[in-house]
Amino acid sequence: MGGAEVLDVARDAIWLTVQISAPVLIVGLVVGVAIGLLQALTQIQEQTLVYAPKIVAIFIALLIFLPMMAALMKNFMEHIAQRIAAM
Repeated sequence: MGGAEVLDVARDAIWLTVQISAPVLIVGLVVGVAIGLLQALTQIQEQTLVYAPKIVAIFIALLIFLPMMAALMKNFMEHIAQRIAAM
């Protein structure tokens, strides 16, 4: 395995990491901004108010996106196994 192939696998792994983490991170970001906006509009300055809705939203997002994440991981592992078999 040459340097270019190693870089290709590393690039694919980083892209997979972005694809897997993006849905959950985006949901957390949207919920955090929405709660922050709600706090700013109502002048409620409770710092712990953000955590409960964000945890619930991220949990629901994980339940929804877990099949997609598993499929991405499965495809990546099959791709890596094919590369190992081709060596």
